[in-house]
Amino acid sequence: MSVDGRGAPEIEPLTSIEICAGAGGQAYGLHQAGFRHLALLEIDKYACKTLRKNVERLPDWAGCEVIEGDVKGVNPFEHEQLKKFRLKPGDLDLLAGGVPCPPFSVAGKQLGEEDERDLFPEMISLAEQLRPKAVMIENVRGILDAKFAGYRDQIVADLEGYGYEFCGWELIEARRYGVPQLRPRAILVMIDKKFLADAKFEWPAGDDKMLSVAEALKDTMWDRFAPHGDKGKNRYNEWFDAASKSEAPTLVGGSKKHGGADLGPSRAKAAWAALGIDGMGVANDPDKCVPERDLFRPDGPMLTVAQAAIIQGFDQDWQFEGGKTARYRQVGNAFPPPVARAVGEAIKAVLRPVDQPWLTSGAASASEDRELIPAVRRSVELSAAVSDRGDDLEGASL
Repeated sequence: MSVDGRGAPEIEPLTSIEICAGAGGQAYGLHQAGFRHLALLEIDKYACKTLRKNVERLPDWAGCEVIEGDVKGVNPFEHEQLKKFRLKPGDLDLLAGGVPCPPFSVAGKQLGEEDERDLFPEMISLAEQLRPKAVMIENVRGILDAKFAGYRDQIVADLEGYGYEFCGWELIEARRYGVPQLRPRAILVMIDKKFLADAKFEWPAGDDKMLSVAEALKDTMWDRFAPHGDKGKNRYNEWFDAASKSEAPTLVGGSKKHGGADLGPSRAKAAWAALGIDGMGVANDPDKCVPERDLFRPDGPMLTVAQAAIIQGFDQDWQFEGGKTARYRQVGNAFPPPVARAVGEAIKAVLRPVDQPWLTSGAASASEDRELIPAVRRSVELSAAVSDRGDDLEGASL
């Protein structure tokens, strides 16, 4: 623990390593929750360019290693980009990852553990070596199908064998976290038992307030239509009325094997059309706009990559690298940052209860503050337990 400029103790940030990081959706959300990534592992070259760009341009990401390549066989203690951290088992706070979804997706053959793209074994191997305080794994809802019950049980059993407690496989809908699309995702959380001795992990609940496509995109869509005078204004109003109806269908990234980017299969395209969006492709960036192609289409405008990122829950601070199709696929395959943030805060509330305002501030009653942090609820008497465990928590950070 260091000391800030006023002489007060400064709590070190929680550390994390993420595999299959993609373009950084989960990493960005966990960063917002208070985790600082030591490394992001990803095999896609365009996604790695995106990760490097953001790590290099955002000061509070300094020191994060972007590791491009296959995660299979990575030794966290000997790998050239990881050994500088001098990690020992138990040092790391969180091991996270959105392992490939095709083995469990209803859009594929659902081969599960028989699929060569299944990287759950690699995640479990890293957990065995690193012994992080918590493990978080994200996948498509298909993994919760009954046919994979045995495989899920085996994953849990393996991690329980390393001292982790099962906190649940939770199906979370992104729309409950300010994301203007349904996007259900299955998330597994397991936490070292000693941190749950006097605490209970609680999944974030989100809320029922819907964010419509119109509300999410109104500013960026107006910026696209406004230069086209009355025609643009009229078409904007038509779009806004249609897009106010609901949230978007689940955004998809598409397959590298099939042509350019679009917004999904026929049913998804019909749902987009009902919202005043043409899902047959992705619009050019604004500076390369071809009005009749990008904006004034019979079913409405196509989305730009930047607008797709908003639909996915990114803010404009996160930038994507590559051509239009490569950038769109990164966005479409991403994990919504607001969901990652909510789950990350739930994990942090268990690992670092001293960070919670109801334990560190007298500004509000304990009951009021605890409601602001649904991840963990405990009695105020926990303050004493936190004090007793202070040395252990301090030593846990790098």
